[in-house]
Amino acid sequence: MLSKIKSYTLEGLMGLGVDIEIDINAGLPGYETVGLPDAAVKESRERVRAAIKNSGFKYPTKRITVNLAPADSKKEGALFDLPIALGILIAGDQLLKAQYKDLTILGELSLDGTVRPVNGIMPILISAMQEGRTKFVIPLGNQKEASYVEGAEVYPVATLREACMLLCDRTGFIPIPTKKFTPTAESNKYGVDFADVKGQFFARRAIEIAVAGGHNILMIGPPGAGKTLMAKCVPTIMPDMTFEEAIEVTKIHSVAGILDANKGIVSTRPFRAPHHTATIPALTGGGTFARPGEVSLAHNGVLFLDEAPEYQRRTLEALRQPLEDGVVTVSRARLTAEYPARFMLVAGMNPCPCGNFGSMTRECRCTPSEIRRYVNKLSGPLLDRIDLHVEVDGISYDELQDETPSEDSAAIKARVEAARAIQRERFEGKRNHTNSGMDNNDLRKYCRLDGPGDRVLREAYERLNLTARAGTRIIKVARTIADLEGASQIKAEHVAEAVQYRSLDRKYWE
Repeated sequence: MLSKIKSYTLEGLMGLGVDIEIDINAGLPGYETVGLPDAAVKESRERVRAAIKNSGFKYPTKRITVNLAPADSKKEGALFDLPIALGILIAGDQLLKAQYKDLTILGELSLDGTVRPVNGIMPILISAMQEGRTKFVIPLGNQKEASYVEGAEVYPVATLREACMLLCDRTGFIPIPTKKFTPTAESNKYGVDFADVKGQFFARRAIEIAVAGGHNILMIGPPGAGKTLMAKCVPTIMPDMTFEEAIEVTKIHSVAGILDANKGIVSTRPFRAPHHTATIPALTGGGTFARPGEVSLAHNGVLFLDEAPEYQRRTLEALRQPLEDGVVTVSRARLTAEYPARFMLVAGMNPCPCGNFGSMTRECRCTPSEIRRYVNKLSGPLLDRIDLHVEVDGISYDELQDETPSEDSAAIKARVEAARAIQRERFEGKRNHTNSGMDNNDLRKYCRLDGPGDRVLREAYERLNLTARAGTRIIKVARTIADLEGASQIKAEHVAEAVQYRSLDRKYWE
């Protein structure tokens, strides 16, 4: 007998339809899987055999052939266990009333017949629906993630026996209801607030500008100045994620296997802080099956690099393309995948090896050559892609003990959201929604400088020996400063302030 069940696998963030064909014939007992299965798929033989027996069914003592079509695409993971087991029972005439042609079935099996959750349910469901598939049987543990896919008729099952009952009679089974996305339900549970930051008014202002325009920022200052704390506060002043942004982030986290099954969706901005020993594949993505890296896991959120010069230079240089394009392409022998990587880069560094160069309270012990060598670990092309370079000084005892309440994240966030609203209206109908992503046409249209503003930029260009990219970044930051003030025209003071946030372009290290 022959059975054919529809399932899906993952290729990057896209689902690939797989037809699981089961053939049972007389002959010596055996089990063969064909169609480029990986080790996890091949091992399903033992899981399926034990699950069928422990669920009260009879395992056929015949020749079983499992074909995974299309045969030229690599199949990975344990998500085919459930459809294979059901296919064997159907082909073996143990589910005579089964109705399954319109169903897409996914799930991993335990030896006792329990259906275990799998990675990538949301991107699989979305891809399948784009191909006209609307009815799904998935593990019970994935139901919250699937509940945010509008239009899908999803039946969660806890065991193989329950799945068999569903195929034979759907009368008693109700598809899970679609949930409405509410970002306020997870409102800023980051555990930090800008009210906790003492002093640092210049850095706080720079961070507000960076978030308002989606700009990248580098903080330079001695150890203990508060760079890490301020970086952790950045997500607390970012606008709440839209449903579309949440879906994008959830798909990436689901494929990576880090999605919280109890929530089913990522409703707060990601904050990723990889260790300085991270490799290029860990940062940009990689592995045998081209999994997403930190730059993609930080999509629509923050990527924080603490002590940036301590990262390998090749690792830092790998950030240049994602920072410019907002996507990263991961190529491996078995698969090439493209993942979104539109994140806000927040980096921190000491000004020198000892950390005290330029400090008003501590003495630096480093030589000029040591300082230059340390700072030069960050290449010019990478620094050009970081819009704001901000100097952060140490905190005095009086500032630390000052009980005057600092402005909290909620107040800053309100100003940021007002500036973002101006930008959304400005870029309506375009893929880009922030000033940092403006192209040349946008710059000509929205960033015209008046006479005084042009003179300020010209002087900065000549005195600081800026590159064309650095000059463009200054104009974009000036546009954001104007938006925070609600000004339609970029003024000279906006350009002058933007220039002040280019510390590493000045003759600071000579």
